[in-house]
Amino acid sequence: MKIAILGSGRMGATLGRLWASCGHDVTFAYSRDRARLDRLAKETGGAAGSVREAVDGADAVLLAVHWSRIRDVLEQAGDLAGQIVLNCCVPLDDDDSALVLGPETSGAEELARMRPEARWVSCFNTSPSESFEPVFACKETGPRPHSIVYGDDDGAKDVARDLIGDIGFEPLEAGGLSTGRYAEPFAMITAVLAYGQPGGPALTYRFDKLR
Repeated sequence: MKIAILGSGRMGATLGRLWASCGHDVTFAYSRDRARLDRLAKETGGAAGSVREAVDGADAVLLAVHWSRIRDVLEQAGDLAGQIVLNCCVPLDDDDSALVLGPETSGAEELARMRPEARWVSCFNTSPSESFEPVFACKETGPRPHSIVYGDDDGAKDVARDLIGDIGFEPLEAGGLSTGRYAEPFAMITAVLAYGQPGGPALTYRFDKLR
């Protein structure tokens, strides 16, 4: 699968590396430091380019930038018509201390309004990026931790589920894009537990119904 990675921070870089190790063709784009994109491309055997070059012909696009950069990256990406876009962004303020949207809307819904022709699905935004490599390393042993996935396009969610499984998580169906109104605050809880409590940030979770 050809995957465009928009954003070269911890989230985009880690997922790009792991997907490349699964055999996917990754292209990294959108960074203040072009040398970082080139390094990621060299490490993964992928490519580095402009946002428009990365999304052109991509089977899936990962949007992994700070909320303050959303309008800029979308302007460079174009209308994204018909493209599957995996959103792992949480709508945070500049110092990452508070949500800037909600409770009557969400980042997931606002993105869909900005680019209504794209096929949006949200995932990975409720798990710290530091958990991805340990989960990947243990993905052949169970049970797998959950990763919440939500969106209004069933086909886009099918693609997201496959890519979530490649990392080593079990995708957990959580409804449509409006679920972002609850999932994005939940992401703040996981951040508090990961970064504010002892034991390191590689936090995972799993929901099980007891019978």
